[in-house]
Amino acid sequence: MHIHILGICGTFMGGIAAIARAAGHTVTGCDANVYPPMSDQLRALGIDLIEGFDASQADIKADIFVVGNVVTRGNPLMETLLERGLPYTSGPQWLADTVLRDKWVLAVAGTHGKTTTSAMLAWILDDARMRPGFLIGGVPQNFEVSARLTDTPFFVIEADEYDTAFFDKRSKFVHYRPRTVILNNLEYDHADIFPDLAAIETQFHHLVRTVPGNGLIVANGADTNLERVLTRGCWTPVERFGATSTNGSDGWTAGEADAQGSFDVFFNGTLQGRVKWELIGEHNRMNALAAIAAARHAGVPAATAIDALSRFENVKRRMEIRGAVHGITVYDDFAHHPTAIATTVEGLRAKIGKSRILAVLEPRSNTMKLGVMKAQLPGSLTEADQVYCYGANLGWDPAEALAPLGDKACVFDNLDKLVAQLVADARPGDHVLMMSNGGFGGIHAKLLDALHHHYHEEIVLTPMHRYGGYA
Repeated sequence: MHIHILGICGTFMGGIAAIARAAGHTVTGCDANVYPPMSDQLRALGIDLIEGFDASQADIKADIFVVGNVVTRGNPLMETLLERGLPYTSGPQWLADTVLRDKWVLAVAGTHGKTTTSAMLAWILDDARMRPGFLIGGVPQNFEVSARLTDTPFFVIEADEYDTAFFDKRSKFVHYRPRTVILNNLEYDHADIFPDLAAIETQFHHLVRTVPGNGLIVANGADTNLERVLTRGCWTPVERFGATSTNGSDGWTAGEADAQGSFDVFFNGTLQGRVKWELIGEHNRMNALAAIAAARHAGVPAATAIDALSRFENVKRRMEIRGAVHGITVYDDFAHHPTAIATTVEGLRAKIGKSRILAVLEPRSNTMKLGVMKAQLPGSLTEADQVYCYGANLGWDPAEALAPLGDKACVFDNLDKLVAQLVADARPGDHVLMMSNGGFGGIHAKLLDALHHHYHEEIVLTPMHRYGGYA
């Protein structure tokens, strides 16, 4: 079958392309911006890419056109497909119909932690020789690819609540029909498509409705929004996880982490083992509990899962150390929601003690661009010593929003000036934490290069440390 994918260079649609190619299909695709690294990954798989959405692509005689949610009405190729009555479907629907139908699907949902928890779960199953397929919204270091297809029954998927396509406004995750589902947490996000928290809760309840009675829901017992979702109706056993006793029963709990990040795991008050790793933050302990519980449902003993996590290498762009110059360490992290920003900064603070944190933020997500959560930003950055915000192309005033932070916050609409200020301010022992859900204009390499020239030192490029960010 020949599949032509519209919006192929996004992480999710690129994963669909890789899976379709592995399944033996002929795959081509197009996007508005065809650029590395996704373009290189796809071409390495033998997938031909076309720049743009010109209507002539309707003549390539694809058996079906798979449409990403980046495509809207008015797109010239989509308009031609509609006019000619050519077959099309969404990425989630194609995946459900052709790949997931006969699989034991383990889905990871939540506002935060989906990527990291999915990577943990896939790694636990793989380490237990269960060889799962997976589709994850990031690149796990243990696999170095974001998607793969195997001939085993198991498939781990990052279950996103974002809408499916312009013609299907349900959340992506309602298509996956998981047997095992993790509900990590639930907050208001995606203000461009959801009017309020209640609308997101409704979509999460649609997901709950799809889980069979012989399945398992692994839910954050400390999240009142998730509890509200479950009280709307639940037909599946639930195991809860949390830092302490959860919802009136012990469930899965974590002991306090030591200085290296290792911690004990308990189930119903009984010690299951100790996770020995270097990831930081309570959020990663919660991610681990959820992954251990879900893997146990699929047949992996808790002790085996705990041992596997000692070899978990995290995900790219989750507190990834990009380099160090003259004792100044530069990190890249995907955090963009205020809760994720706060947790990432707090986790780094716990790791480095009293050393200075220079937090550099690009409010780039659709929700942040709309300014819906601008009032929460100052509180999310209180643990940082200095705050730098790149505020170009925003519909609100970041300087006004960050005013409660006083003199420790500054705003720039020019990336080069921001880099120059960082070079002037940073001193040996500092930790520069870059946070954005985009490429941030290549600021990491620009800063490292500028520091190199300033101090006349070679950049020390460091393999990614296993210090976990939120997502």
